[in-house]
Amino acid sequence: MKKDCKQGTICVQGGYSPKSGEPRVLPIYQSTTYKYKDPDQLANIFDLKEEGHMYSRISNPTVAAFEEKISQLEDGVGALATSSGQAATTIGILNICGQNQHILALSTLYGGTYTLLSTTLKKYGIEVTFIDPNMDVEEILNYSKPNTRAIYAETIGNPALNVLDFEKYSKVAKTLDIPFIVDNTFPTPYLCQPFKHGANIIIHSATKYIDGHANNIGGVIIDGGNFNWDNGKYPEFTEPDESYHGIRYYKEFKEKAYITKARTQLLRDIGCSLSPFNSFMFNLGLETLHLRMEKHSQNALKLAKYLESHEKVSWVNYPKLESHPDYELSQKYLPLGGSGILTFGIEGGKAGAKKFMTNLNLVSLVVHLGDVRTSVLHPASTTHRQLSTKELKKAGIKEDMIRVSVGIEDISDIIEDFHSALSLI
Repeated sequence: MKKDCKQGTICVQGGYSPKSGEPRVLPIYQSTTYKYKDPDQLANIFDLKEEGHMYSRISNPTVAAFEEKISQLEDGVGALATSSGQAATTIGILNICGQNQHILALSTLYGGTYTLLSTTLKKYGIEVTFIDPNMDVEEILNYSKPNTRAIYAETIGNPALNVLDFEKYSKVAKTLDIPFIVDNTFPTPYLCQPFKHGANIIIHSATKYIDGHANNIGGVIIDGGNFNWDNGKYPEFTEPDESYHGIRYYKEFKEKAYITKARTQLLRDIGCSLSPFNSFMFNLGLETLHLRMEKHSQNALKLAKYLESHEKVSWVNYPKLESHPDYELSQKYLPLGGSGILTFGIEGGKAGAKKFMTNLNLVSLVVHLGDVRTSVLHPASTTHRQLSTKELKKAGIKEDMIRVSVGIEDISDIIEDFHSALSLI
């Protein structure tokens, strides 16, 4: 496959290139181990002097093909697949951050990520400061510290649906000379490629749109290869790693230093590996990603416009509505569509929201998003239940908020189901 192929072609054919006589479809290499005839070759693989698969906890041919495809879609230098999106976030941060160090993060993150940063990482001595997405550059810089190691954000906030101002946060990261980490789960690489807008590391919960069918859990980290780890702030990349006979990641791997260290150090030790079968399924999901994301975005916009005109709907939040505060940002960074997630509130507040959800027939109440099937959820009492009232407000979550993951069914059937449910309130 040529390097300049479009996204849709990469979705279908990227990552795996069979040789003559090999299977045309990516095989599932369901093996923990690999045979070698030359002891010296295997020793070189263990010393990171030669590429190859030593053990499936660290790498596997099926997993590698999925990693390569997602790296091609994001235009990165390499990727690392993990057992979940949470594992990807954890490794992504621990790869550059440890005890007595600090991170800046947006306050509008997914509830699970918020808890990871605010509670779990705190136990490891990592401090996180949550900032309002609307702060200007100088305000954000005032929250930085000498030990600040990264800035973490989501392209589209979950579920506040604020659109990331890449230009602003890229400027902050460059001013502080720290990496800019972006969770790109909602848009996927088809709707937005953060490396083109200044990001250095991308995180995905592959469980969502990459899989697309609510079958598999997994995550992936992509390295942009565009950050200078030899800036004096990250000795873990420039000083010897004694667990690999003194190897220096930046010296040996240059632009791939970050992703190599994440795999050979953290994935090796923590072991949150993605299975070959799940990798096969994620690769299969990616084959239709471009088609699904177009349909998700189209349906979400139509449903948002319907809800915006309904007399029982108090408010509607979707990045591609002209009424959205970040509409201009969505036009700039999400030109192909605003993804499939919208939120809204109805008459009767929280009680009205619960009644509406129980009235639905076609649409399901589930703890998931990014599925081909339309679903709803009440974030304040589920995914963000652990947040205080003050934290909910900072995260952009209202008590009456209903989050909708708009599927790819016929939009007229989706709207009809919403219409019937609203009529019973």
